[in-house]
Amino acid sequence: METVTISPKFQVVIPQKVRDEMGLRSGEKAKVIAFRNRIEIIPMRDVRALRGYLKGINTTLPREGDRL
Repeated sequence: METVTISPKFQVVIPQKVRDEMGLRSGEKAKVIAFRNRIEIIPMRDVRALRGYLKGINTTLPREGDRL
């Protein structure tokens, strides 16, 4: 877990290790959510960037029949 300091302008710097792990780039947009007793920063990804995300997923699971 990394520690950051909140500046007088309420800014924080995301540590290099976290930026590298998440693949963050300068100028990228993110959502900020207050959840219970914490702050979550969620990068907004372009849908095209998610292409191939589920490659190799097992689709042979048993499925329910049609309900019509």
